[in-house]
Amino acid sequence: MKATVNWKHDMTFIGTADSGFPVHMDAGRSVGGSGSGVRPMELLALGLAGCAGMDVISILRKKRQNIMQFDVHMDVSRAEAYPKVFTGAVITYIISGRGVDETAVLRAMELAATKYCPAQFMLSQVFPIDLQYEIYEVQEQGDKRLVYQGVWRESQNE
Repeated sequence: MKATVNWKHDMTFIGTADSGFPVHMDAGRSVGGSGSGVRPMELLALGLAGCAGMDVISILRKKRQNIMQFDVHMDVSRAEAYPKVFTGAVITYIISGRGVDETAVLRAMELAATKYCPAQFMLSQVFPIDLQYEIYEVQEQGDKRLVYQGVWRESQNE
């Protein structure tokens, strides 16, 4: 993979990688930016959530789960002192559908964490990443009812 970041002005950069899609990055006003783009550390968090999410939904679809809505929430903690690295993360998978099997969700989370998602596997070597899930049953009227929630831990499967 190759990536290029081109400086435009102040703290504004446009990044592109092999896919060719431009990413507008900027810093906050307090550090000389105009606040007009995503921050680089936000991109790392989004990359982690996107990579893990794509793997989990792909596995659930292969398992023929009836998923109607799927969201990945990230809560990343950072050190207070520079370089303000990530010190931990919680990824929460919010899954809504009909008859979604909790075991299938746990297996999809496991495979993403341990086999398929390079971002998650790589970053988990640097800081702890906790995995949580909520599974909602979509009712006929469109309302949702929480049916399962929990935490996946690698030690569950040892």
